[in-house]
Amino acid sequence: MLQLYDRRTIPSYDAETSAFRLSDAIGLLDGDLERAINACVECCDRHVGENRIALRCVSLDGQVRDYTFEYLQDMSARAANFFASQGIGPGDVVAGMLSRNVDLVATILGVWRIGAVYQPLFTAFGPKAIEHRLAMSKAALVVTNIANCEKLDGIVDRSHVAIVRNDDETLPHGALDFRASVAACSPIFDPCFRTGDDLFMMMSTSGTTGLPKGVPVPLRALISFSAYMRYAIDLREEDVFWNIADPGWAYGLYYAVAGPLMLGCSTVFYEGGFTAQSTYRIIDQLGVTSLAGSPTAFRLLIAAGNEAAVAIKGRLRVVSSAGEPLNPEIMRWFDTHLAVPIHDHYGQTETGMVVNNHHGLTHPVRAGSAGFAMPGYRVVVLDDAGRTLGPHQPGVLAVDIAKSPLMWFKGYFNQETPAITDGFYRTGDTVEAEPDGSISFIGREDDLITSAGYRIGPFDVESALIEHAAVIEAAVIGVPDPERTEIVKAFIVLAKDIRGTPDLAEELAHYVKTRLSAHAYPRLVDFVEELPKTPSGKIQRFLLRKAEIEKINALLKRDDSA
Repeated sequence: MLQLYDRRTIPSYDAETSAFRLSDAIGLLDGDLERAINACVECCDRHVGENRIALRCVSLDGQVRDYTFEYLQDMSARAANFFASQGIGPGDVVAGMLSRNVDLVATILGVWRIGAVYQPLFTAFGPKAIEHRLAMSKAALVVTNIANCEKLDGIVDRSHVAIVRNDDETLPHGALDFRASVAACSPIFDPCFRTGDDLFMMMSTSGTTGLPKGVPVPLRALISFSAYMRYAIDLREEDVFWNIADPGWAYGLYYAVAGPLMLGCSTVFYEGGFTAQSTYRIIDQLGVTSLAGSPTAFRLLIAAGNEAAVAIKGRLRVVSSAGEPLNPEIMRWFDTHLAVPIHDHYGQTETGMVVNNHHGLTHPVRAGSAGFAMPGYRVVVLDDAGRTLGPHQPGVLAVDIAKSPLMWFKGYFNQETPAITDGFYRTGDTVEAEPDGSISFIGREDDLITSAGYRIGPFDVESALIEHAAVIEAAVIGVPDPERTEIVKAFIVLAKDIRGTPDLAEELAHYVKTRLSAHAYPRLVDFVEELPKTPSGKIQRFLLRKAEIEKINALLKRDDSA
């Protein structure tokens, strides 16, 4: 097991940042980045011999099954032998579209064991999303289940599809039987060692601003994943860790699979979809102490009511939030009703997590702040000309590549990467630096609202709105206005049994005005049943903007024709 911090003291952020050495981080690996490293060894084999639990799977009916590192080593070797029998070797891509269970982990580890590249496919994807990603990666094989196999028809030849099925499910004609094939294979397969620059994951961006782009992840990224688990998650040997993010996306694959397994700690999988009831039940049933997820999920916990939280109050040690900015109201609710600190963490598929309020390091934590650059990274705020900005000057968050030894992203797969120029990776997110060096999130560059000369970040307005007792979720955009360039429009999901009325819309506008400023309030309010989101839970404001522009264009066209 990796050496975790001495838990009698938590290091200071400044001291750990000053003392950070890439050689020390590399030294935590079992392998050698220059000549011989294997992700399955780092996440499994090195922890064999102590009969420790690696994976805890919770079924839909609440049954728990535990799997040791020894079991996963056996399964990964059998899976690697199966992949080899299909002609797959080092550098080939194998895609997985599976439920959160042991078959998924066996697939991932088997791919890594053979030196191949794992590509996640989210189970909620439709055929078009799947086709684009498989065309990009040129995957040699897809491992999926009966529920998702029909989506591959016309995209992948059945001979290149391996199906995970139960005994009562019929294997599609021409497809491979994954479980039967793997069970028949030898449990011996020597890991294929690669270098740190070789790939072990092929990710895709979420595609919120265009077609998804391929993000190649080299083996050296393992160092960054490990650092996040230690510094930000503060994963401890005695923790029961559950990252509820789906491994079909970066935060789940990086930090629900690779990260905890690297440290020799067990990770929890739940086969079902997210509900507040199942989440509270599993936390109580397994004694979860460290929880990670997205603000979308945490807002649904709040929506379930204060009484639902009583049974687990004080049971969690830490909660980590990623995927979108963490609203201050969520922080206050978790403190009051769950008695646990919840910290905001920031990252991207391209970078992993880079700016965090670290549970494992001592530094100021301010509501609304994404935190500080993780040791091993240096971030700056740049203007349009590439100049570094000082405190309270909005600009784009950028990673200084030369001064960020943990930065592993070099560019998108087989396409240009304009975000990397002049030695910086520009995230596309607008932020402000604070005097203490922390970073405050404002919004995506294309989410910023310009109204009467003011630049308004949607996050602040949304955070103010959800502080109102009637509001569960909010999304804020700018809509064209002839006098102010844009005006703020809010889309509101109300709490149960609350009815949207013109009086409530006016009340909400006044509520925001008194908490932010006289210009940063919604002049227009729509009450909606739900907000458009990516499968990973991020609000898709661009879809709301697109619909508003289409509505305006339709009205103009009608006026012209009249």
